[in-house]
Amino acid sequence: MAAKKTSQPPTTNLERYRVPILDKSLDLLESLVSHPDGLTLTELTAAIKIPKNSAFRIASTLTLRGYLNRDEASKHYSVSRKLLALGHNAIGGRRLTELADPHLKALRDDTGETALLGTLSGNCGVVLDQVASSHPVKVVVEIGHPFPLLTAAPAKAILAFLDPEQQKRLIQSIHFKAHTKTTLRTAAAYQKELKTAAAEGVAYDRREESLMFACVAAPVFDHKGAPVAALWISGPADRVTPEKMPAFGKTVRRHAAALSKALGHGFDSRHD
Repeated sequence: MAAKKTSQPPTTNLERYRVPILDKSLDLLESLVSHPDGLTLTELTAAIKIPKNSAFRIASTLTLRGYLNRDEASKHYSVSRKLLALGHNAIGGRRLTELADPHLKALRDDTGETALLGTLSGNCGVVLDQVASSHPVKVVVEIGHPFPLLTAAPAKAILAFLDPEQQKRLIQSIHFKAHTKTTLRTAAAYQKELKTAAAEGVAYDRREESLMFACVAAPVFDHKGAPVAALWISGPADRVTPEKMPAFGKTVRRHAAALSKALGHGFDSRHD
């Protein structure tokens, strides 16, 4: 006797199955992912447009489950590393970090600077792994640390290869606030930078976030050709200088290409 087949409801009829409290919980998470510095309960209430008591119960539950952190001093809620790990592993991220490990070490050894791996998460990026420089003075960040789309070299490296609609949506989310004199000030300037990054296969942070450091990044592609991550180096501005950036770019691009190949991507040889 043949097994009875079950059918899923048509996508057009899914609205009838929507769970309001779950819907608002996801709205809350998405709002926090878009605000790496966190939001207060009042700010969350305004962002997702629900009663403060409901926002508090959702945030408290997610905090108890380990998906949110709550800073007792500032009263800010922020997403936790557990949430990062959940999404990371869902897209095969564990395999990505495992495969990246030797390439990070080799990139650090070849450049002398801290080598990092990161990806996009909502309207910002997030650091997945790093191998610290052996120099006494170095750039070191926490795993899970968010980085901005506007100034971060890895964000530009990934955005440069996204499809136009994704790229447009993320650019629209950027607040063009100047951090230093080299920070890009307009969407047009940012798009021009992405076109250059796409042509060269490498992106830069030319002391755009801080005068203290600079970064050089290249995209990492999966077997489908999607930019799933970026490899980059970060170091003090007196070592990662404008004069040295092209040479650093070639080295970073080479290691990113090797990691892409390990993920099953047939990397374009014109960027070798």
